[in-house]
Amino acid sequence: MTTWTIGTLERNVADGGVVVAHWRASKSVTVGEGDDAVAYSGSSYGTCGFTPDADAEGFIAFADLTESGVLDWCYDGEIDKDAIEAAIDAQIEAQQNPVSASGVPW
Repeated sequence: MTTWTIGTLERNVADGGVVVAHWRASKSVTVGEGDDAVAYSGSSYGTCGFTPDADAEGFIAFADLTESGVLDWCYDGEIDKDAIEAAIDAQIEAQQNPVSASGVPW
């Protein structure tokens, strides 16, 4: 399961309106058990921009915001959640089944 978090918010000092949310999505998968276990992970980072209106109905004061609420704003706006999660899954797949390698034979 992909974990979504908000790392920080940028806001207007005058009214507390959020103008930018910095988000991160990450996922880890462990294959095998014990000493044979191998962990694979992928992640994505980005921002969502907003134009807050402190006078609008439904405006939420900065102190009353929740991480899940801000993530919902991002999902409703700029984030293509399914595409980002698919890209993270592709990162993990590429680690599990590499198509290229580097190194020397000696």
